[in-house]
Amino acid sequence: MDSPQKAKYSLSTNLLFLFLLLSTNLLTLFFSTTFSSSCSFIPKEKSASQMLSESPSTTETTPRLPEEFLAFTSAQKLPFGYNPNLNSDAIYPSAGQACTLFPDELRRFMSYNVNGSCPDDELLAQKLLLKGCEPLPRRRCRPAASSHYVEPYPLPTSYWSTPPDSSVVWTAYTCKNYSCLISRKRNQKGFDDCKDCFDLEGVEKTRWTAKESRVGGLDFAIDEVLATRKPGTIRIGLDIGGGAATFAVRMMERNITIVTTSMNLNGPFSNFIASRGVVPLYTSISQRLPFFDNTLDIVHSMHVLSNWIPTTLLHFLVFDIYRVLRPGGVFWLDHFFCTGDQLEDLYGPLIQSVGFNKLKWVVGRKLDRGPELREMYLSALLEKPFNNSRS
Repeated sequence: MDSPQKAKYSLSTNLLFLFLLLSTNLLTLFFSTTFSSSCSFIPKEKSASQMLSESPSTTETTPRLPEEFLAFTSAQKLPFGYNPNLNSDAIYPSAGQACTLFPDELRRFMSYNVNGSCPDDELLAQKLLLKGCEPLPRRRCRPAASSHYVEPYPLPTSYWSTPPDSSVVWTAYTCKNYSCLISRKRNQKGFDDCKDCFDLEGVEKTRWTAKESRVGGLDFAIDEVLATRKPGTIRIGLDIGGGAATFAVRMMERNITIVTTSMNLNGPFSNFIASRGVVPLYTSISQRLPFFDNTLDIVHSMHVLSNWIPTTLLHFLVFDIYRVLRPGGVFWLDHFFCTGDQLEDLYGPLIQSVGFNKLKWVVGRKLDRGPELREMYLSALLEKPFNNSRS
């Protein structure tokens, strides 16, 4: 049995250790609260522009991205903080992933005086877009317009009238007026699929009319296509690569609204389309179609879809067309061209794999570049099934 003196000594020792423990904890708390602002390390959140400027893509071996591009693509804080719709307190403006792959062109495009005039760089912008820098980053500058601009012709006169030359800034084009564009089929050498698009008194005058179409032929008439649907159920749609937008004008004459995608390939197609009183959409085939699922009544494309498009990209594109069409909507594939072997072994199965119902499927010879190429045309009417929402 322990003696009273030994028990008293043990109690005193324990009290001493307890006092020392409490003292050290209090001192630790005092120093941490007093000196934390100067001694502790608190990491700060970096902005997107800082992260991009410090990333490996902007080292000595890769040119630094332009300041305006970094300013645009950085996180933009929302004025009222967190937004549940975005699930974020910031917006990250969109620019094509491929933009940063072409730093020299991007720097030229994004170098300008803020709040001033934009550089005269339409060809540069289109080059970036066609390389995959889509969408292009926004800019804070004013594009040039013609100094002698005049109002467009009123509807319906504008449908079939060549607009004034003063409606276009011509510096990006070989032709400097519409007379040159209209006559280039006679004067321009070499193949050009839309060489005569601007001649509204030429072949454009008969496109998609009963005069042009033949029973069992590749040239379907618009009224023939509309007859496959209940009257009035085709109301809105899209024309992919619509040239001078004659298809949209024909449909507008039937009270159907068509948006036309177009690129300004050696001609002011977007300006010309707008002058006719229909809507141009300046976008390439590589971009996701800017429409919600199951919304459009018709999608049309003539000559643009063909074997020049990489197969996987084409597969994605046809599925995107399927996506934006409503159930019962129609995809009018107009003069798709490839070789005979490709149509049988590759493109026919690819198109059919998407899941459309065939309404019409017509194949014919394409001879405009010579029979030795063994090229074929496919014109088809394809319906998105009504009961296709689940496989």
